[in-house]
Amino acid sequence: MIAAPASGQGKTSVTCGLARLHARAGRRVQVFKCGPDFLDPQWLALASGQPVDNLDLWINGEADLRTRLCHASESNEVILIEGVMGLFDGEPSAADLAQMLGVPVLAVVDASAMAQTFGALVHGLRHYQGGLKWAGALANRVTSDGHAHALQASVTAGHEDPLHAGWLGALRWDAAFALPERHLGLTAASELPDATARLDAMADALALTPLGQLDFVEWQRWAVRFDMPAEAPPETPKLLAGRTVAVAQDAAFCFIYPANLATLGALGARVMAFSPLADHALPPCDAVWLPGGYPELHVESLARLQRTRHGLAAHVAAGKPLWAECGGMMPLFEGLTLGDGRRHPMWSLLPGEVTMQPRLAALGSQQWDTPHGALRGHSFHYSTVDTSHPPAAQTQPARRFGRPEAVYRHGALQASYFHAWFASSPKATAHLFLPEAA
Repeated sequence: MIAAPASGQGKTSVTCGLARLHARAGRRVQVFKCGPDFLDPQWLALASGQPVDNLDLWINGEADLRTRLCHASESNEVILIEGVMGLFDGEPSAADLAQMLGVPVLAVVDASAMAQTFGALVHGLRHYQGGLKWAGALANRVTSDGHAHALQASVTAGHEDPLHAGWLGALRWDAAFALPERHLGLTAASELPDATARLDAMADALALTPLGQLDFVEWQRWAVRFDMPAEAPPETPKLLAGRTVAVAQDAAFCFIYPANLATLGALGARVMAFSPLADHALPPCDAVWLPGGYPELHVESLARLQRTRHGLAAHVAAGKPLWAECGGMMPLFEGLTLGDGRRHPMWSLLPGEVTMQPRLAALGSQQWDTPHGALRGHSFHYSTVDTSHPPAAQTQPARRFGRPEAVYRHGALQASYFHAWFASSPKATAHLFLPEAA
């Protein structure tokens, strides 16, 4: 597990670099992301060449994540798990996940504004929670050779072998492998034409560190065995057999867990992609999923849509199910007002207005207790909705101080800021895409 004392330390860059380094050496690498996240996995998938699933003890449940790791271990030589926030942040934390699985932790620390205190920080990360396996520490954003020597000495004092002491090297900051950010996190990998070059630059930099120079035999010191859970997960019923689900997939609607598409497939659905940004006509389908994304970055294009908009309106008028979550819900209202105060007319499938906020409006794990089972997931958004339409239901926050999210229903249309993890309840998921009487 690649973890850190806080967000913004360089976990994603280092995880991508390690995945790229091993993949270039011809090894099969599977990467997972700890916690709910859509953007980091896009970079991790590009680096490893494989889709990236999320691991969250509360959202997935232990049996689900053990099953995913066991399957991954059967066909891969390297498994990397990128942590979330700080190593001990959250309940459960990345450290809790690492300890439960017996996975050793590599700490990435932004050392740009420290010297000997680096050793104290690493010592605290290593020993704060008893029973945590430790791989070592990597200093990030180091400014000079002298700086690197001081950082190394703070970790290795009294040890003849730096590697045994847990010193895995230092990385200089380099714009060549920087990953740009915006308000919801990293910029999507698909938006940068030089994304692969950035990953290669990070892999090249890691190759010069003690961590990057370990041969694969030396990596065996961190070997972990993943077994299937004692109770095998139940077989997914084919509740969507013979049904086609159209899924919006483009730069405006790109927050899609690969595991959610896999769940739809396991339910028997045929999945067809379409692009609202390209103003595609809605393909022949039985149900529609509008996933989250960045509608606010493409609001002018979305306001001009004709074929997609009219196709969705006709779909709902015909009584066919439409499930829209977060960014997929925002264009369904009458208007979307950006942070600069400009209002853009939207699709008017729901009454009300959406307004972008200067600060995060909601964040946290959520559970929706549907009539067909409990769906778990999360919310994370910078906009708010003002509507006269009463919610048909509300999610329940997992944390004591969290806020519930409204679930709106208008005929066959259901929408919420809630991002669902479909595998948490395949039966409840199926009923998002089935007529009400089904």
